[in-house]
Amino acid sequence: MKKNLFLYLFVFAFIICIFTYMFYNGQQKHDQQRIETLQGQLKAARDSVKSNTAGDGFTLKDNDNAIDYFVDKGITDIDALILKIKDGIADKNTNPQGNPLTGYEPVNGQKFLINRVQIINNRWIIADFSNGTAWGDVLIRYFVEDNGTITYETIQSVLYGGTVK
Repeated sequence: MKKNLFLYLFVFAFIICIFTYMFYNGQQKHDQQRIETLQGQLKAARDSVKSNTAGDGFTLKDNDNAIDYFVDKGITDIDALILKIKDGIADKNTNPQGNPLTGYEPVNGQKFLINRVQIINNRWIIADFSNGTAWGDVLIRYFVEDNGTITYETIQSVLYGGTVK
């Protein structure tokens, strides 16, 4: 009788061990799958944040809808267009009164020139300008005419008051 009792206890303990092993093995697989899923979501979120904060998120080259707009107009070389737009703005820096797109007359005899240009899409440009001591930003609307010329129009400009001396 005692032998049978030990045999039953041994079989019972063996069955408990098997169930415990199967439970923890399944749980480990489930946890591993969950970790891999969460790591994938984290990577996607980091990539999204990285692309949105890299400063290149709002550029003509990254905006497929804006590129499609130009392709529909027959302009396929976007890099050449970007260069032409930037050159057009830089050419306005040669004006004796400064770049008229800044919206400001010279301050203390120093004319305002546009330094940096970011083409946002098929219609807008943001740029920063300065005269060496005062700094500002300008939002410019541009149009590419059917004959290939580019016209510019200042929407709004801001001169940072703390920089004006």
